[in-house]
Amino acid sequence: MSTADMLADLGYAVIEVASGEAAMRLVHGGKHFDLLVTDHLMPGMNGTELALAVRAIRPNVPVLLVSGYAESEGVNPSLPRLTKPFRKDELASSIAQIPI
Repeated sequence: MSTADMLADLGYAVIEVASGEAAMRLVHGGKHFDLLVTDHLMPGMNGTELALAVRAIRPNVPVLLVSGYAESEGVNPSLPRLTKPFRKDELASSIAQIPI
């Protein structure tokens, strides 16, 4: 089950994009969202770079970075992080711990 599917199952409206650059186009286009959940490893910019770019424009947007066991290089330690693999309840718990 993908993270987007898990989020939808948890009741979130999900906007899914294929890259950090696509996400930034939405941000620059004024798309509203309450939470950014991003994978660290993506084509182009990584999840940490995306999170920092989004926060530069919208500093109050909460972020959850999803990362695999070996993907610690380049991960900003100040970002809330959920390590893959994870279950839906772990995703829900991680989101609940982020100040929104």
